Amino acid sequence: MKVVHIIEALGGGVYTYFRDLSTFFGDDEINKNTQTTIIYSGNRKEIDPEKIKSEFSKGVDLIQINMVREFSPLQDLKSIYKLTKELKRINPDVIHLHSSKAGVLGRFAYFFLFKKKKLFYTPHGYSFLRTDISNTTRKLYSTIEKLFQQLFGSTIVACGDSEFEIAKEIGNSELVRNGIDINAVHEHFSQHENKKLTIGIMARITAARNPKLFNKIALKFPDFNFVWIGDGDLKSLITAPNIRITGWILDRKMVLQELNGIDIYMQISLWEGLPIAVLEAMTLQKPVIATNIIGNKDAVLHNKTGFLFDDISELNHYFEILKDPATRAVFGENAFMRCQDLFDKDKNFKELLAIYNQ
Repeated sequence: MKVVHIIEALGGGVYTYFRDLSTFFGDDEINKNTQTTIIYSGNRKEIDPEKIKSEFSKGVDLIQINMVREFSPLQDLKSIYKLTKELKRINPDVIHLHSSKAGVLGRFAYFFLFKKKKLFYTPHGYSFLRTDISNTTRKLYSTIEKLFQQLFGSTIVACGDSEFEIAKEIGNSELVRNGIDINAVHEHFSQHENKKLTIGIMARITAARNPKLFNKIALKFPDFNFVWIGDGDLKSLITAPNIRITGWILDRKMVLQELNGIDIYMQISLWEGLPIAVLEAMTLQKPVIATNIIGNKDAVLHNKTGFLFDDISELNHYFEILKDPATRAVFGENAFMRCQDLFDKDKNFKELLAIYNQ
């Protein structure tokens, strides 16, 4: 069986997802029966093509085709042409599209194959959930998702429970939760204690990750230290003196060391699929405080592995509870056990492979 994955945005948590996917499907035993190709676009500042080649399994084929996130008629036509050409050359049995833009471009390329293939689509956070765009644009994106599902068909493979509930309203759907390499992440866990309570986030500094709110929270709690692990175009919005921005760290071990060095992980996203960074923080036994949105609430169990909040005023109470190191340890242990139960990549990729073989 030949499987092709198409993704436009190979950055952030999606990068981790595909690196782990390449490790699983590039395994010699899996590769005997399932040949995997990943077609991706390298349009992310934090992505180093040489790093991809070195970190992704040699058991999968990597093809780079230029795709852009926003609507661009000329570039989109070029991308569809190149995708169609590659798909005709590979002649896959299964095509799996990831995220909204690849979902559109990939479906057009699939149509121009003029051959029936098994077609799958994972939104990784539906574009019509974005809050940095107008209501009109969100309605347009929602209409496009539903229309393309009707026109081209596909099995939607939701990456989280809330996304699955939405997907079932749109079309034929399956649930395969995002997962991570539990053992590889947890080996970076070590006990420590910061002089000041330290709260961190790991993400690109973009509208989706709500840097304005992170800055506002840091200003509200000047006695705590805050760390943003990453960088991004909206870096200028972070001005609080108690926030440290690490910049891009391309060394995986250094990233996880930074993550292990915080006391509380904070995910203040405006929209999500199922955030990989939250799963990694939970595996490093960090309690998580997160906005009460789709994706975050699929990972965090309120008052057990962390807290979900709707308003900044709630944080006084949650920080007060988590000031206690013993309480943080209990929440962290609960978080680690939840990841082992639900978010192990090997278990979840086996579920994905079973769906391909149906």
